[in-house]
Amino acid sequence: MGPFIRAWKEMYGLDYTKRWNFTPAIKPGDELQFGKVIGQVQEGAFTHYILCGSERGKVVGVASGSVSLDEPFGELESGLEIPGCHEWPVRMPRPYKKKFAPSTPLVTGQRIIDFLFPLARGGAAIIPGGFGTGKTIFEQSVAKFADVDIVVYVGCGERGNEMTEVLTDFPELEDPCTGRPLMERTVLVVNTSNMPVAAREASVYTGITIAEYYRDMGYRVALMADSISRWAEALREISSRLEEMPGEEGYPTYLATRLAGFYERGGRVVCLGDGGREGTVTIVSAVSPPGGDFSEPVTQSSQRIAGVLWALDPDLAHRRHFPAVDWRKSYSLYAGTVDEWFRDHVSAEWPALRGEMMGLLQREEELQEIVQLVGIESLQDQERIVLLVSGMLREDFLRQSAFSENDAASHPEKTYYMLKAILSFHSLCRELLGKGIPVEKVLALPFREELGRMKELPAEGFREEALALIGRIEAEGRAGP
Repeated sequence: MGPFIRAWKEMYGLDYTKRWNFTPAIKPGDELQFGKVIGQVQEGAFTHYILCGSERGKVVGVASGSVSLDEPFGELESGLEIPGCHEWPVRMPRPYKKKFAPSTPLVTGQRIIDFLFPLARGGAAIIPGGFGTGKTIFEQSVAKFADVDIVVYVGCGERGNEMTEVLTDFPELEDPCTGRPLMERTVLVVNTSNMPVAAREASVYTGITIAEYYRDMGYRVALMADSISRWAEALREISSRLEEMPGEEGYPTYLATRLAGFYERGGRVVCLGDGGREGTVTIVSAVSPPGGDFSEPVTQSSQRIAGVLWALDPDLAHRRHFPAVDWRKSYSLYAGTVDEWFRDHVSAEWPALRGEMMGLLQREEELQEIVQLVGIESLQDQERIVLLVSGMLREDFLRQSAFSENDAASHPEKTYYMLKAILSFHSLCRELLGKGIPVEKVLALPFREELGRMKELPAEGFREEALALIGRIEAEGRAGP
């Protein structure tokens, strides 16, 4: 039919003739209920659990071995057949047994995210940014390196060439966790900008329903929506055609309600069925405010609901600073919740180091205003050291290369030791100044270049390299002038 389905035609999303090796998890005499695992099939390296839909009753027969989706997977006492798939209305949330508050972090491999503005597994984050600030490449980096089982990527109203690039690049990328093709754990929902607005409005709901489906299998799922603003524009166009009362900037008055309903479908839940399976859906959505204005309705409505704001700054993007997350506007409401996990699994110093780093960045912002007025010569020696170390934090710690083999993703342990080394260097500089060493000699210390090259070191053996460097820094301080 070509790239689009013709009018009055129907295409199935599943191949009903393909045969699967089905391993049953039920037996005659079992009672079926919604969400119960009927069995499993192996889909590449991925175990796909077959879940019960609306069927109810006692099982009298179960299939095993080679079976296709147009054949019954079992039979009930009432004579009804048990199918291998089921339908679900995408605008209706899938049910669950119990919902918990997010408590563990979603490790993304981006230092500015994992350290300063962490996202909890089962939470929601938004990435607002103007044109060219790197929203798409940021989401794709998170999709590649996040420690999740399944990634659902929704290209909502995207340009056709961008989605073509995703469709061609993702099968060639390697999953850093398993070493297998990244596409084996990725679902792409493609909606290009030349598709009807009704399809655009449905694409986000389709993505979140697929995410809930894999959540019900007990998997950790990340949903990437790019972008939620184009979905809101589709809502606005549909609303105007229905002659509904417009709200702010022409958006429907129920925009905030629809956004809240979408974000609330994420979370950490106990699934229905046997075994107490626990699954999570973490939502990361890009927002494209016109002109980079964060006060527009979509950004404001999303900000009220999402627990994390990763605000992208066009100035950082123009300086090729990736990810271009503005640490002055961004925040995370999950930081205090996930700190306990980082204290137990990485270091007890994690929260204290974050506070020290944020203090240095804020102090640098104040000093830059003075430098612009009267010049750097007017600063005291200690303040010049603050500018030096803060610059290292921005350029060497917060900045990453999406195309570097060793720096594209940073494990929390690597993040910790990188920051520990930089802050040890800061302590050394302050100590030497206190002993009367001229600031020019302190600024000329060779550790500065070594610290700048740390992020390019491979993950294997990084801890030993970092500890050796920290030891030499501390020894320099003990040695005196």
